[in-house]
Amino acid sequence: MAGHSKWKNIQHRKGKQDALRGKLFTKISREIIMAAKSGGDPTLNAKLRAVLETARVSGVPAENIKRAIQRGTGEIEGADYEEITYEGGGPGGSAIIVECYSENRNRTVADLRHAFQKNGGSLGENGSVMWQFKFLGEIAIDLKAGDEDTITLAALDAGAEDVVVDEEMYLIRTDSKDLHLVSEGLRSAGIEPKEAYLTYVATNMSTPSEDDMLRLAKLLDVLEELDDVKETYINVDIPESVYEKL
Repeated sequence: MAGHSKWKNIQHRKGKQDALRGKLFTKISREIIMAAKSGGDPTLNAKLRAVLETARVSGVPAENIKRAIQRGTGEIEGADYEEITYEGGGPGGSAIIVECYSENRNRTVADLRHAFQKNGGSLGENGSVMWQFKFLGEIAIDLKAGDEDTITLAALDAGAEDVVVDEEMYLIRTDSKDLHLVSEGLRSAGIEPKEAYLTYVATNMSTPSEDDMLRLAKLLDVLEELDDVKETYINVDIPESVYEKL
């Protein structure tokens, strides 16, 4: 499987890291709040374990994490978010999944529809593009952490399903429920994850023209700037040269 995974999104945002760092922490905090609704003990809540792994490697302060868990469990008051996943079509026949955390569904869908329509896309019905993706856990490991054979063996021993070599990273792919287990197994082997997260990875790729890729990249930027958008996923490998034209 290839595709524009969450690691690609993370790297694209690194260029704007200072401006977006607070927003990234806010989005992860919302994710913790949602996960903690099913229980504040990560040993009993697999989704919370996975989100806390993301928070850990992203540098979210411990106090932020504590408050988010307390809001999720109801110990302290906070906004009542719901998790909503939208699907749509982008320029050049591309497929887009947009994960949102919202306390106002009507506002969120209106903002998304406006963003899609203004940038060559359209919102679709549930299931319209989801079949082109697989939901799984992904762990990014720096290439300097070891040679491919060493990393692959350690990952498989820890319970990973696959290892993909990116331009800058080893991407360790796991069953969604095994993300925390595999992350801990890698640490036990002396390999520290750079990022760890749940993601949708495309299984059916699209190859738009360069002009359509540029329009798609602009659409992704607009979507990711929306407060309610947690993450976007597409079935296109957008070259860095396209992002440089934005």
